Amino acid sequence: MQGANPTEASPLAGKREWIGLAVLALPTLLGALDIGALYLALPHLSVDLHTTSTQQLWVADIYGFLTAGLLVTMGTLGDRIGRRKLLLIGGFMFGVLSVVAAYSSSAEMLIVSRALLGIAGATLMPSTLALITNMFRNDRQRGTAIATWVSCMMTGAAIGPVVGGLMLNHWWWGSVFLLGVPVMVLLLVVGPILLPEYKNPGSGRLDLFSVALSVAAILLLIYGLKELAVHGADKPLTTFGALVLGAVIMFVFIRRQLGLTSPLLDLRLFANPTFRVTLLSLLLAAAAMAGAFLLSSQYVQTVLGFSPPKAGLWLLPAGVSIAIGAQFGPLLTRKLRPPVVITLGLLVAVVGWVLIALVSGDGGLPQIVVGLILIHIGAGPLFALGTYLVVGSVPPERAGSAASLSETANTFGSTFGIALMGTIGAAIYVSQMSSADLGGLAPAQADLARDTVVGAAQAATQLPADGAQALLSKAHDAFTSGMNVAAIVGAVVFLGIALLLSYMNRPRPAAVPAQSGAPAEAPAEQAALG
Repeated sequence: MQGANPTEASPLAGKREWIGLAVLALPTLLGALDIGALYLALPHLSVDLHTTSTQQLWVADIYGFLTAGLLVTMGTLGDRIGRRKLLLIGGFMFGVLSVVAAYSSSAEMLIVSRALLGIAGATLMPSTLALITNMFRNDRQRGTAIATWVSCMMTGAAIGPVVGGLMLNHWWWGSVFLLGVPVMVLLLVVGPILLPEYKNPGSGRLDLFSVALSVAAILLLIYGLKELAVHGADKPLTTFGALVLGAVIMFVFIRRQLGLTSPLLDLRLFANPTFRVTLLSLLLAAAAMAGAFLLSSQYVQTVLGFSPPKAGLWLLPAGVSIAIGAQFGPLLTRKLRPPVVITLGLLVAVVGWVLIALVSGDGGLPQIVVGLILIHIGAGPLFALGTYLVVGSVPPERAGSAASLSETANTFGSTFGIALMGTIGAAIYVSQMSSADLGGLAPAQADLARDTVVGAAQAATQLPADGAQALLSKAHDAFTSGMNVAAIVGAVVFLGIALLLSYMNRPRPAAVPAQSGAPAEAPAEQAALG
């Protein structure tokens, strides 16, 4: 990357490292693909395993919960015992548990296997990203490698529903879990040959109480945000109770880390302004994009009436486009400074947000698709270069911790964004539908129509053709208005990130010489800032 002179002379990676990157990219893609593929399999496995609605929720959510809750622990554990060792252990567990999940004979067996898969999955992302920082010492090559890693992660999330749909057309629901088996076999065979081992020789013992505190805090916070997204303020004791308790435990966790000589999470990482500002930017961007994709996918299905597979195919270019943006980011830094590339990408994304903000309720598929493509292409440089800045602004021995925090920020951001954008959309829908004339419906059906656009579609079946069309038109307009406002929020968030990064990277006076008493800025941070 331009401006990274201190690391430009670092040794170049060879063929072995690039093949190793391909090996690391596979579990990264798989981890993101797994969740999307599962959602399409849920109706099929529910019939075979006779799952209740509560069991369905556990099957869908337990993997993501435990993965998110253990990212910090696994990132730090890899620094202590060896990143390659942790990746191979996790890969072995993931492969075995994928087979167990695929052939589960009961809902309880599937839930337990999914929970254990979540623990194994938590080893994959931070270990792969941290190993990349060890394998690619040259600044420009490392940027390209991290962009490839980000592209695989985002592409996996985008193609998950499509791949899941294709597999379910030919095989049974368990086949979606078997996707991981050949990937993990390949990792176990060639990983010891191609991947280097690295661990922090100065790390102390793992503080198990800190592990328990971090897992409890993260699980409670994510659970509270998910409940807020699904139920809004209808269950205040459950939702806000989980959020408050999670915040309290997180406070205790932070206080404990400050007093430990070998903390689970080294809070000194946040003393680096590049690290904390970039991490915040990644969290906010992930929040806005997750919320936008949620409402847009609902729009395509509920307002335009597309089936889930057809909706997935139309939205696929949007998901894949972030991989394109991520690849272009490092290329553009050969001519422009990284903050400039990120800012330009964010401005492109703002155009996409504006397009979605102008979508109408009577059909706006081209606007939705183009808008999402622009948002994702524009966000690509932020996720590629931002991830590079996060792991590149810390010493190599702490790369695992930095990688885990990057992934945790993305997870928190996505969960928070779904809760926030979903709440905004729901609030505007209810507000506009409260004035709708629903005199032809029974009170229960009218309440259903005023609650969600899906409820309005169900209630419309109880009305004559003209009344049903009028109700659906009103409901579609109300839902679209909520999506429009959420898009405006997304545009404001992306503009805010652009302004924040521009402020952080504004020209500064030359550093005061060290002998005058003020330390000069570290070369590594100058390189990270571009």
